[in-house]
Amino acid sequence: MRAPTDDEAILVIGPSWVGDMVMAQSLFTLLKQQRPERPIDLVAPTWALPLAARMPEIRHAIALPAGHGQLALASRYRVGKTLRGRHVQAILLPNSFKSALLPWFARIPRRTGFLGEMRFSLLNDIRPLDKKRLPRTVQRFVALGLPQDAPLPDPIPVPRLLASVKEGKRILIAHGLPAERPLLALCPGAEYGPAKRWPARHFAALARERIANGWRVAVLGSAKERALGAEILAGLGEGAVNLAGAIDLVSAIDVLAVAGRVVTNDSGLMHVAAALERPGVAIFGSSDPGHTPPLGTSMGILSLGLACAPCFKRVCPDGAARCLEEITPERVLELL
Repeated sequence: MRAPTDDEAILVIGPSWVGDMVMAQSLFTLLKQQRPERPIDLVAPTWALPLAARMPEIRHAIALPAGHGQLALASRYRVGKTLRGRHVQAILLPNSFKSALLPWFARIPRRTGFLGEMRFSLLNDIRPLDKKRLPRTVQRFVALGLPQDAPLPDPIPVPRLLASVKEGKRILIAHGLPAERPLLALCPGAEYGPAKRWPARHFAALARERIANGWRVAVLGSAKERALGAEILAGLGEGAVNLAGAIDLVSAIDVLAVAGRVVTNDSGLMHVAAALERPGVAIFGSSDPGHTPPLGTSMGILSLGLACAPCFKRVCPDGAARCLEEITPERVLELL
């Protein structure tokens, strides 16, 4: 096979959320299926670079020179200038104006993205977004890797992250969990807001039941979920450990690879668990399981389908959050 050249390479401008970044791997896989020798580079937030390292399709991951929501015009220009002459096409997954600046500064000949936020002059392969034809986020990502209006592949490639079970076991042992017992991983966070979070007392009831039946329990999440993890595991003893904020995202990937079951809200870690083919349950409240479901077949979905859902609110408008409160631990156990 001949060596690939930069004038064949594609630059992908990645999304800013963990779940979306995992789903973007479906696009990377499609591009490799089309032309295995073609390099794919990724521009992404700094936090996402270790996640990109778990995606074998990516050649280089380049840190986005701006924080979330920042224009950072000068920084985008500097990085864009260094990329000139290195890519034949840019594919933009975000629909924002600022995401289109770096490929334009890089003078990439073909700049592909959906028509969005005042960026008509920055793109030259502009796609109208037909939300009825492409209801799912992953479908929209994959569509940008195809000619306009081309049919989607059936099936769409499913994300598959690399992970180390050996490292995951080492982390659990280092935090005091016995290696010989099965692991239930709980992911109680959801960055978007409390209307996506199953109640802590329900997670706690589930953890108590599993520990009573010989399982280990680990809570995973960011430092923002540290107190929530402590609340869930209060009084459960040596069979449980709160890893929220104690390990980084890459380590969480390795721990999830060890899990016998996963229970998660609609969150980034839900998509990570699905990409690791972990069996479990994904709980949906205010969000739509038809829009961002866990990909693959390993995870079941629980959603009550109430008349008020999905509302896509960060906080329940009437304060009752029935869509989450009425999903009982018993129902989750049954599906597990």
